[in-house]
Amino acid sequence: MWGRRPVAVLGAVVTLLAGCAGPGRHDGGEPSPLRPAWVPLSLPAPPGPPGRLLLRDVASCAGRWYVVGGVAGADGGTRPAAWVGDGAVWSSLPTVPVTLSGEQHVFSSVACRGDRVAALGAKSGGVHGNPRTGTWWQGPDRALREVSAPFEQFGGPRAVAVARLAAGPAGWLVVGSRVDGAAAWVSPDSAAFTLVEGAAELSGDGRGRTAAYDAVGVPAGWLAVGTLLAAGGMPLAWTSADGRSWRRAELPGGPGTAQRVVVAADGPVVVGPAGGVFAAWRSGPDGWRRVGGFGVAGPGVPSVVGLAAAGGALMAATATGSGHGLWLSADSGHSWQAMAMPVVVAQRGDTAVAVASDGDRLLMVADDAQTSRAWSAGLASVDR
Repeated sequence: MWGRRPVAVLGAVVTLLAGCAGPGRHDGGEPSPLRPAWVPLSLPAPPGPPGRLLLRDVASCAGRWYVVGGVAGADGGTRPAAWVGDGAVWSSLPTVPVTLSGEQHVFSSVACRGDRVAALGAKSGGVHGNPRTGTWWQGPDRALREVSAPFEQFGGPRAVAVARLAAGPAGWLVVGSRVDGAAAWVSPDSAAFTLVEGAAELSGDGRGRTAAYDAVGVPAGWLAVGTLLAAGGMPLAWTSADGRSWRRAELPGGPGTAQRVVVAADGPVVVGPAGGVFAAWRSGPDGWRRVGGFGVAGPGVPSVVGLAAAGGALMAATATGSGHGLWLSADSGHSWQAMAMPVVVAQRGDTAVAVASDGDRLLMVADDAQTSRAWSAGLASVDR
């Protein structure tokens, strides 16, 4: 089902990037990080009053890159912002809010399909401090328009969290959690979403509450990942043809959390903290299996904050109490090597890192709580 194709890999693991240092050794005997030739990108200031950029997510489709986030003003207010480019030339995408909270959104997740893009945004500090969350879709004029929806669509007394937005052959999907457990919001075109909560296998049941953190479109529909919150956490994956009916699978290897998922050349790969490290699981003809691990999932609250695939290569962005890090696997998750980041980013509530790949390049955005910036690094292509 997952046919082979030319695989793009980063750095010195298979073939060297121009200007990328090979894997040396630390004094302690561990391989030193790969050092990609990061190239800083210049994003134009979006329309409106000046402020600090807040870059939060990135995606790539049909030769275009999309970067989303917001702008923080000197008065503490925020507004949404988005950019589109080819990696060298960038322009701002117009945003059209329809609610007061939408005017203050910061985009946290972006997804694209073909030449269309959609985004997930939120404004913190609503009633009881809960975020006011909403989706944005792209109309014929290419502007991102806020989708008008009832407050209870994403908020209300049953709300817990809204996690990520995904696009795929079946349409558009948002995953997150309600009081009963994992939930989904489905749409054929991103212009309006329908909430799916309390669904058998997806939601919590006698085995415990569930939570969903990420999803990806696959030829058969959707693949979502998350955790069973009982008994220290059990990593879970769900599959669905339509986003409404789901089948659950436990990922092997003991307690953990499945936090990010992508489709690599050989099939889906899931990454998340488990057993004191960051673990990788792959799906194959015989089901899921744990294939590798990397880093130390601690101190602090360990998390995988980004995952990108370029053929059989994977790039993961992680966060621990020691800060954010980047990791490369050239073999679909079996082995990993650290990558040097172009900036040091601590793990705090006002920092962020995200990554994406178009198969030829890696694009990274980072916010170190002082400045938000974007970089790209070229990818060398080899036939695996």
